[in-house]
Amino acid sequence: MVDEVKLVRRGDQVEGTLHLTPHHLIFSHTPPPSIEAAKARPRELWITYPIIQKCTLRPATPASHLPSSVRLQCRDFTFVCFCFTDEKKARDVYDSIRAWTCKLGRVEKLYAFSYQPQRPEKDFNGWEAYNARKEWERLGVSEKGTDKGWRLSAINTDYSFSPTYPALLVVPVTISDNTLNYAVRYRSRGRIPVLTYLHPINNCSIARCAQPLVGVRQNRSIQDEKLLLSIFSTSTSAPNGSQPPSRARSPQSMRSTDGDIAPPSSDPPPGDTETLEDMMISRTANGEKTEGPKIYGAQQHNLIVDARPTVNALAMQAVGLGSENMDHYKFATKIYLGIDNIHVMRDSLSKVIDALKDSDVTPLAPNREMLAKSNWLKHIGGLLDGAGIIARQVALQHSHVLIHCSDGWDRTSQLSALSQLCLDPYYRTLEGFIVLVEKDWLSFGHQFAHRSGFLSSEKWFNIENERIGGDMSSKPNFGGQNSGAGHALENALLSARGFFNKDNNSKDSLADSDGELQSYETGSPATKKSSAPGKANVMEKSKTKVKETSPVFHQFLDATYQLLYQHSGRFQFNERFLRRLLYHLYSCQYGTFLYNNEKERVDAHVREKTRSVWDYFLARREQFINDKYDETVDDHVRGRERLILPASGEVRWWNELFGRTDAEMNGPVRNARPLAAVNDAGGSTVLTGVETKSNAVGAGAPGKALPNGDPSGLSKLAAGLSGLGLSGNASIDSQTSTKTVKQAMEVEMQ
Repeated sequence: MVDEVKLVRRGDQVEGTLHLTPHHLIFSHTPPPSIEAAKARPRELWITYPIIQKCTLRPATPASHLPSSVRLQCRDFTFVCFCFTDEKKARDVYDSIRAWTCKLGRVEKLYAFSYQPQRPEKDFNGWEAYNARKEWERLGVSEKGTDKGWRLSAINTDYSFSPTYPALLVVPVTISDNTLNYAVRYRSRGRIPVLTYLHPINNCSIARCAQPLVGVRQNRSIQDEKLLLSIFSTSTSAPNGSQPPSRARSPQSMRSTDGDIAPPSSDPPPGDTETLEDMMISRTANGEKTEGPKIYGAQQHNLIVDARPTVNALAMQAVGLGSENMDHYKFATKIYLGIDNIHVMRDSLSKVIDALKDSDVTPLAPNREMLAKSNWLKHIGGLLDGAGIIARQVALQHSHVLIHCSDGWDRTSQLSALSQLCLDPYYRTLEGFIVLVEKDWLSFGHQFAHRSGFLSSEKWFNIENERIGGDMSSKPNFGGQNSGAGHALENALLSARGFFNKDNNSKDSLADSDGELQSYETGSPATKKSSAPGKANVMEKSKTKVKETSPVFHQFLDATYQLLYQHSGRFQFNERFLRRLLYHLYSCQYGTFLYNNEKERVDAHVREKTRSVWDYFLARREQFINDKYDETVDDHVRGRERLILPASGEVRWWNELFGRTDAEMNGPVRNARPLAAVNDAGGSTVLTGVETKSNAVGAGAPGKALPNGDPSGLSKLAAGLSGLGLSGNASIDSQTSTKTVKQAMEVEMQ
């Protein structure tokens, strides 16, 4: 306990006592008595150690009259500064916080393993909130009922088939487990295409997987092709006698007085990004089948959605991974989404924090220009745009969709969950959202431990005027400024191979898939991976790898907030629910988000040793209910449709999360144009390319090999990216295009 400590927050100061416990930092103070109350009650500020993102000790200097202080920057965007009467106290507190935060070494020492709730929370069991079989039964898939073309497979019951996948997998009834044993070798991490959502009206599906092992040799898998064809054949277009559901309106589209959608053969109105995207997909897919009338909503364009920018997919191809060669998937159309990887997203949030970082010592509003330059809203808008494309294809085009990125646990989880939020009213209820998070994030193996960095890092602690060197490690150089595009590709290949020879365990880097690059043979079944993480691996001492952290789940919650704000009456839960969920992601008070996948949680006996985070919310349910919620679903009444669509160009800052007013984050005038629209004038789209077996719009064909010795390959690819007339951006010259492609490759290879 340390007395006479001053807490500084938003420029205000209060004096109190600082307590340091094994799991919390607690500051308590007694405010001056008010007129109504003769004696004021003590107030406390609790900060759990894992939520600390940055801790800085500033010793007092002779030239300064400022006291020694410890500044904390937390991942729930709390910024505080503690001032001490002497430097020794400040240094002791700093050392204690660092020890309690960074020196645990094992997840089992986190607060979740000792937390015991009080009533009424004690009476709840959030571990029972999600039952995989029950949810699949709700969607129409069960062991008895296979009439919808799907079956439950127990091939991964012991997690030996795919360690990062759920124990229960749903695959087409026409696909045997023996076929799966062959197909598993063609997908990174053994994450084969499996069902994650089945539309209850038209039986169209959303499936998810990881990238294929195409490589420069153009590997293929007959079993993978058969599996995907079976997924896309589980239903045809709209059932006989049924009509396509009415098109839900985004706030953007509601401005039009005409409720109908222009047919694909007509030119869309300026700025109608949604229709433009649908038209580009439709025209590219229909380029090979021009017979018969084209009726909007009745043409099935089964999609493979590669969430990565095209150049990123090409970079992965150089080291044995990549994207589907559409010559072998003639029954589908593939699109690329320009969603950047974890490194770009981490850097973007860091820039947001830079605009807010002095919130402890100053009451000034955040720097709006720095906020805009962070591109955070652009990234959120891109996720919403991608989810909107998927939702429209399933609900309006009666099409199946397969989603993947690199390993299928970051961008894939974001797009899959957001599109289901748009498609299914159940997931917009409190209990339904819990099921969605459990299914598409926890069971399907989003790496919460790696991305969230629960065990913190020494790199997040520093002492002013005692910093050594800094992180000046140079980035790989893919050719000089004036080298040609051919040299850029060659250097990218060499650099990528270099990554594989390093001890690099980054889960979103090229070296991430080094275990998948053994010689590929489609003629033999998959062998069980001996390197799969076992029970011993879960218990061993571990530490946070800073370059693997990224706000992936944070972005999903932010995008959900955008949908909630745009369709306030369609969600049963409120904004505070999302905010508290993000807080408890980092608080480590509950076991729900610990570890990286379902297998690791089972091996660590998380259900038996910790409490579920859903206990907290279910015990306080009334605090998280939206007063505006309207549960009525009627596709014939505007505003009550089953389907909701995002207005990706109207994203806004989630000011409540950042502890700021709406005026401070979004501008003084509520009706002002959103920041995202200001930054992305022209109605940009996340869609960067469309590809079939014979057509490619917007970006070459990364699934196919570039001709050997063709120095113009990258230049053509860059020109294609800039030439896709969807964003209204001016085209860039060849030299700039080549430089952009090289930079994109460099980022993907971090």
